[in-house]
Formats: sequence, C-alpha cells, structure tokens
Amino acid sequence: MGILENRIPPPLVATLFGLLMWLAARYLPGALGLAIEWRIGLALAVLLIGTIICLAGVLSFRYARTTVNPLKPETASALVSSGVYRYTRNPMYLGFATALVAWSIFLAWPLALLGVLGFVLYMNRFQIGPEERALARLFGNDFAQYCTRVRRWI
Repeated sequence: MGILENRIPPPLVATLFGLLMWLAARYLPGALGLAIEWRIGLALAVLLIGTIICLAGVLSFRYARTTVNPLKPETASALVSSGVYRYTRNPMYLGFATALVAWSIFLAWPLALLGVLGFVLYMNRFQIGPEERALARLFGNDFAQYCTRVRRWI
C-alpha cells in the first residue's frame, strides 16, 4: 500500500470522498428531513470555517516561503510552527475535513460523516505519515519538539 503514499493530491482525495458521500446519501436510506434553508445556512457556516482554516495554513506557508506541494514534502525549506500551525500541524487537511462535514450537513444524511472519517484515516496513513517522516529527516529535533507541542489535527 506504500504506492499510495504522497501520490494523490489532497484536494482530489477530499473531492473523491465527497463524491462517495453524495452517492451513498443519494442511494441509501436514512436522510434527515431538515429544511433546505437550515441545511444550506449551517453548511455554509461550517464551510466558511473550513475555508478560513485551510487558507490560514496556505498563507503561513507562503509567508515562510516554503512549498505548499503536499506531494513533495522533502522540498520544504522551513518548519512552520506559527500562526494556525500553533494549534494544528495540518490546517489545510483540517480545512478539507471541515468542508466535508459541511457537505454532510448539506446532504442531511448522518452516515455521510463516515466519509469524513474515511478522509481522516486515508490522510493519516497515506499523506500525513509520509510527510511527517520527511519533515523529521529535514528538521530533526525541532520537528520532534513541535510534534510534542501541537496535535496532528486539533
């Protein structure tokens, strides 16, 4: 399974899980009867939060002048531990997961949250794990200390 490590861009992974969530909600029973106005309003609020978290991560990387390319973590030129990175080691992925929560709210199908869980598990195994190994090689003790201070997700 190592062949999947750092191979699929995270936005594509999130999109694929979102598609699976939609298909399941469309063809399997169990949808909640929430009014569309409530679903849209709540989903947009949660999506806004996810977008802000994700953009804060991108901006922190840009400010530090390091790569935002998740497929090549070994090219990182700086260990970013300020800004949103004081609270989460993976704000961009947290933002994607939050967007998937918003999508599940819009779908009004509680089991859609399993798609969010699937995304998190996939990212932990095939994206974050390999990234953290690369960062440990690049930044050694500084990265190890950072990991003791800041959680992977929240």
